[in-house]
Amino acid sequence: MSTLNNPTALLKAMLPRLPLILKTLVLHSLYMSPASGKQDLRTEMTVAVIRSFLDISTPVGKQQRRSMSDPGIKGSMWISKVELPAPEDAVREAVIHAADKLKNDESQTFEIPPVVPVEAEWTGYRSGVEKNVLQPDVSEQEKYLALKADAKSDMVILYIHGGALYLMDPCTHRVPLAHLCKLTGARALSVRYRLAPQNPFPAALIDVLTAYLSLIHPPPGSFHEPVPANKIIISGDSAGGNLSLALLQTLLTLRRSVPMVQFHGKEVPIELPAGLALSSPWCDVTRSMPSVHNNAKYDYLDPPHAPVETLYHPPPHDPDDVWPRNPPRSDMYCNANMVNHPLVSPIACPKELWKDAPPLFIAIGEEGLADEGLLTARKFHQAGVPVMVDWFEGMPHCFALVIAGTVAAKLFFQSYSQFCLDAVAGAIGRSRRGNVGFATFHHFGWHSTKLIPLDEIHEFSDLDIEKSLHQSKVKRVATEEKLIEEWQVKAKL
Repeated sequence: MSTLNNPTALLKAMLPRLPLILKTLVLHSLYMSPASGKQDLRTEMTVAVIRSFLDISTPVGKQQRRSMSDPGIKGSMWISKVELPAPEDAVREAVIHAADKLKNDESQTFEIPPVVPVEAEWTGYRSGVEKNVLQPDVSEQEKYLALKADAKSDMVILYIHGGALYLMDPCTHRVPLAHLCKLTGARALSVRYRLAPQNPFPAALIDVLTAYLSLIHPPPGSFHEPVPANKIIISGDSAGGNLSLALLQTLLTLRRSVPMVQFHGKEVPIELPAGLALSSPWCDVTRSMPSVHNNAKYDYLDPPHAPVETLYHPPPHDPDDVWPRNPPRSDMYCNANMVNHPLVSPIACPKELWKDAPPLFIAIGEEGLADEGLLTARKFHQAGVPVMVDWFEGMPHCFALVIAGTVAAKLFFQSYSQFCLDAVAGAIGRSRRGNVGFATFHHFGWHSTKLIPLDEIHEFSDLDIEKSLHQSKVKRVATEEKLIEEWQVKAKL
């Protein structure tokens, strides 16, 4: 049972943090805190407490187990657990083809993973029940049929959860996803993709492509009927936003070269979804954009080591059987030479390759990942794609998911759900509410906004992005080479 669902464990965890809580309370009351004037007390307290829990020295396997603790299923949600059967190797070959096509350096390498069945959860809003009511004890198919009966629209959200690509699970995102289903009337398929470091790139990407194709072309035994691609919204938070963008670029790349793929015995076309809706997307796995450091005081995600360092140092996790790997890597998700690949760090994708993409919505706070989200949005915009950005002053990473019920969170879900509805209806155009092609900056207090043209959203040029990513890659490659050399020496002893 997770700490948050165990009152005794929660009390034990919070007692040592009482000095931190009191300090935050006093500084906030005196307008002397780092986030003074941009965060209310609840937000600032949440940021401080979450930051105190993020102990990077904890072994990775232990972090994974903690982050995947199932809180149970009750209240206003339907959950139907499914397993999507493994398709032919053609799906894996399609991802490899796209990855090879998009290489910006011939030295880039990655492991070839197996194709496996993909677990997922159908998620929906359950109407007319109290918050502690359990799901009925019926089959998963019966749960799905009840879920579908409660859905008010033909939209389907393919949801890809966050968690730095090595943590969390569909079970951790049930509550906000069920809320999004309530607002949109949609069903959602939440994917349990393979996690790093055990399953590095491109295993997770193969899994989400399998899930996407399974929606459109249901394998035998599926609960659902075929879903038209133009009724699908691909959505994700943080690392899920990364995979959402990587999935979209995979689809675009395949459409330009091999627009058909073998899937469960049929040649099926590569089709595009109605849109992408992302929360705080992690577009740069190197975390090398300026906001990572500039916005650290508003965020619970600590910045990486100082940019002046000449050698990259991986986070100091205590070793276990999960991390470090053998042979070692400097990054959990991929080989060091892949960190600036467009399917690993979508911000690296040249803007012209986003041409013909469906509409994009991004919501961000004044957080560490703000720059990469804004700059990725600018690339979409300059490729001629309808883009909408909601940018919330002083808010931390994925604020609407971790500080639910606040005014900012309500504004987030309002814009997020409206975009999904409009995208599926084909109603998003440059005249929509005057904010397509702009970032809508929400001033703290949430009574006023400012429209910022995406062409003017950041002083960083595309060349600056490329240079920053390259510098980060060089450091990581050097570190990885050193780690492998040390590992080889130990192996000989």
